[in-house]
Amino acid sequence: MRHQYTPFASGSYEVKLTAKKGNKSKTYEDKISIKAPKVCLVMFETDFGNMLVRLSDATPKHRDNFLKLAEQGYFDGTLFHRVISGFMIQGGDPNSKNAKPGQQLGMGGPDYTIDAEFVDSLAHIKGAIAAARTNNPQKRSSGSQFYIVHGSPVSDAQLNQKEGSHNFRYSKAQRDAYAKSGGTPMLDREYTVFGQVIQGLDVIDKIAAQPTLPGDRPRSDVKMKVRVIK
Repeated sequence: MRHQYTPFASGSYEVKLTAKKGNKSKTYEDKISIKAPKVCLVMFETDFGNMLVRLSDATPKHRDNFLKLAEQGYFDGTLFHRVISGFMIQGGDPNSKNAKPGQQLGMGGPDYTIDAEFVDSLAHIKGAIAAARTNNPQKRSSGSQFYIVHGSPVSDAQLNQKEGSHNFRYSKAQRDAYAKSGGTPMLDREYTVFGQVIQGLDVIDKIAAQPTLPGDRPRSDVKMKVRVIK
């Protein structure tokens, strides 16, 4: 008899397999090590087009959690339930599946949170994917809710102010990216960025342009399907 076990995160695992025949049984044990892939890609499929997202290996807790949920089909059929043009498009609430018109959304998710993972190499440039969270001192992330940055134009003065208030420095590449594409630097070091849209930035524009109801939910549902590429 053959059994398949699929781990949803990198790390070391103990595997135990028990074979039974009649009243006899034999147990086999082994240890396996799963290495994180060098490049983690996921595809967001929507009615407005597809977005290819590269998840960062600099934020392994968020990367592995997102991959686990995506592999389970957790996000499939959920909505981008909160859309603010010039800011972001938010999804990942399981309660948004088959949500009724006017139903309040944004409170759903698994019963755990994730440690913040702030790294110098990741910023809220247009197309960044980041974890939503409640207001908590540790800035721990939601177990499933996330947003993709739409953003607005960013000035050097805004970046200088952010650096001064949070005691870090943007790289030249980040400053250039903010100048070229815009973003939401006010959220840097407040919410964990864990990836970047590398194809399909125009899809963000299309979703962000949708008319919304009070509470920022689009008038017409914007559903997603998320699949792991590698």
